[in-house]
Amino acid sequence: MEPLTLRWVNLELTIALDLYSRCIAGLRLTPVSTKAVDAALILYEAITPHSQALTGCGVMPYAGVPSVVLVDADQHISTQNKGLPAVAPETLVIDHGKIYLSEHLLAVCARLGISIQPARPLTPTDKAPVERFFRTLTEQLLAALPGYKGPDIYSRGKSPEDECYFFVDELEQILREWVATVYHQRSHDGLVDPEVPGLHYSPAEMFDQGVARAGRLRIPARTDMVYDFLPVAWRTIQHYGVEVNGLRYNGAALTPYRSRTSPFTGANAGKWPLRFDPDDVSRLYFQDPTDNAWHTLLWEHAQDIPAPFSAEALAYARRLAAERDRYPDDRRVLAELLERWDAGLARNPTERRMALRLSQQRDARQRQQEEPGPGAEVARLPTVRAVLASAAEPCGPDPGPPSGDDDGDDDLEARAPDDVAEIADADYYADAFESLA
Repeated sequence: MEPLTLRWVNLELTIALDLYSRCIAGLRLTPVSTKAVDAALILYEAITPHSQALTGCGVMPYAGVPSVVLVDADQHISTQNKGLPAVAPETLVIDHGKIYLSEHLLAVCARLGISIQPARPLTPTDKAPVERFFRTLTEQLLAALPGYKGPDIYSRGKSPEDECYFFVDELEQILREWVATVYHQRSHDGLVDPEVPGLHYSPAEMFDQGVARAGRLRIPARTDMVYDFLPVAWRTIQHYGVEVNGLRYNGAALTPYRSRTSPFTGANAGKWPLRFDPDDVSRLYFQDPTDNAWHTLLWEHAQDIPAPFSAEALAYARRLAAERDRYPDDRRVLAELLERWDAGLARNPTERRMALRLSQQRDARQRQQEEPGPGAEVARLPTVRAVLASAAEPCGPDPGPPSGDDDGDDDLEARAPDDVAEIADADYYADAFESLA
């Protein structure tokens, strides 16, 4: 269920799998469809030491270049970075999907020195480990969750929608915990050692064996590496700032370079590279060539519309405004569109898909801005959580329904079928989320 509109939504799961150890190096769960920027962020997760791969109960391992070639392991690992070191994949085996053959992902792989190997069309055996993982995921995790629909009507219950449901972020957390604690720790029939016949390794054990034989595989990590995985827009810097897709951006970092020609050559000679997130075009990112520091450039009307909006939503709003206004105003049409989506009013499936991605982007920004205090960190400790859970259990002959943990950060809230049915019978959200004709 999508947390903003409280409606059912189909999800797509994209993973990055290490062929040697069968370990999952990165995954991303996206509503409705996956874009090229999602595939690039999965690759970013696979090579960064402290990314979303670090779950509350385990870490997804990585694979890359021998550590002795680059840096010393003792000097690289810091006390603040408790994840596994970053890595650089040598080759990506992909299918012929548009997001994997996009200019964005190919440019990212070219900057990192990663070769692309497309699988042969209609040949699933070229990426058999990925196909087998999805089957294992379906049979051993998704089928055991309440509300599982199954591949067809003969493989599901009578009313799966009346059972427990999960929000998008909750389901992604379940996937990460299952991968870290179950899939990586269980023996795999395809992971064997010719020197020890009959012995089967788990993905985590196979990863440890590869580290023992070839060394830890990594690349030097940088705090600003994420900008290398965003699309690039080449523009000139004018006295008012920069203009990308009809929107003007400005910032104090552009002052020394206004009306100046950049030293870059090639197809974009004289222009400056600007990074942007397609899911949030309310800001750009500019790298100062003097000290290589990154600076945020805000849209000139960002104060009027503080919520993030995507490039797709901007183009859609402009198309709607062109049908009714002679001189469309981007600020006004965007504000009207975002306000209507916040109320859950979507005219067609296209609007609903864009609203879902914007909701996911907004939740990610809100979680990033919320800095947990020391009390939240202490509450996440396993012993503290166990004590709080035992103390929260009521005593007496009629304890009533369980209330769950007090912290509520990592545990999933169980939603009883009776509660869901009660809300459905009351038809509480019928007026708020009525689709427009």
